[in-house]
Amino acid sequence: MAQTGEIVIKIEGMSCGHCKAAVEGALKEVAGVTSAAVNLEKKEAVVTGSAELAALHQAIEEVGFDVVA
Repeated sequence: MAQTGEIVIKIEGMSCGHCKAAVEGALKEVAGVTSAAVNLEKKEAVVTGSAELAALHQAIEEVGFDVVA
């Protein structure tokens, strides 16, 4: 079932601008995502749109980072 609205995902392993760009780029490729913004200090991504949570987690993990449950 797709999550709709603003989705906050906690992420471990990000430490730089390249990490931020990689995660944002991967999330924006997920069907239904209208925007994605990563905050390195909070270690989280805020995604807006209507997307499957599993697909968002998979996109993050495919670029090398860990989703915190």
